[in-house]
Amino acid sequence: MEEENLSIHQLKSEPLPRRGDVKEKVILGVAFLIIIGGGIFSGKFLAEKRSSSNSKELAKGSVSQEEIKKGEEFGLKDKEAFKDVATGVLKEGGVDGEGTHHLEREGGVSQNVYLTSSVLNLQQFVERKVQIWGETFTAQKAGWLMDVGKLKVLD
Repeated sequence: MEEENLSIHQLKSEPLPRRGDVKEKVILGVAFLIIIGGGIFSGKFLAEKRSSSNSKELAKGSVSQEEIKKGEEFGLKDKEAFKDVATGVLKEGGVDGEGTHHLEREGGVSQNVYLTSSVLNLQQFVERKVQIWGETFTAQKAGWLMDVGKLKVLD
């Protein structure tokens, strides 16, 4: 008979995990899930809180004419959020498609501020002297184009 080639392979022997190692992995996994879950929950909570506080600030975004009195402020509460401030009489109409309204100021047409607002309905303040806070945008035709975030009725 022919001799068969038998070979014996060396098997790498690895010790079975200790019971403590499994516990540690489970504890780390649970801790990881708690941290991730806490992050998701806190992010959702803070987003809802911010959303509800913004809606309170914007509650006066659209008001009746009876509510519009001298000294009243409308729009976002935080004046510090807006770098730019202007005062004048609010008029309807922009210039060449830029702005829905404009603010007539002393010094003539060259001093007008053309306005849009993502916060307020400017139409309800037409023909009133107001102070506005907002953010200036680059314009093609208007000398000064501003997105109004806050408005105070002066007269």
